[in-house]
Amino acid sequence: MIVTCPDFCEKLFFEDRLKHRLPSKELRERLGIDDSIGIAAERLHWYGHMLRKEDDDWVKKCMEYEVECPRPRGRPKRTWRYIVLEDCQARKMNKEDAIDRCKWRKMIKDVR
Repeated sequence: MIVTCPDFCEKLFFEDRLKHRLPSKELRERLGIDDSIGIAAERLHWYGHMLRKEDDDWVKKCMEYEVECPRPRGRPKRTWRYIVLEDCQARKMNKEDAIDRCKWRKMIKDVR
């Protein structure tokens, strides 16, 4: 359940967070806000929009572009695309589902 506060209430909590150096996660718990589901839904909404774009669209080309360079040492960073693919796998969604906008939106709505 997503709970919203009036602006003055958010400001007070934000000032409290700065004063006491509270992590965002703890602040969301105090407010009773679960935004991880909303963020994933928005991410999937945008991903579906990108998949429906034309293949020659520059935004889609940027999303699908693979940089060819030697990989630095250590664990690779979690990219936006990697996180979206994790979200899709967790919800059993695939690229073909995104072509049908109504089906994709229904699947995302079920996530929220």
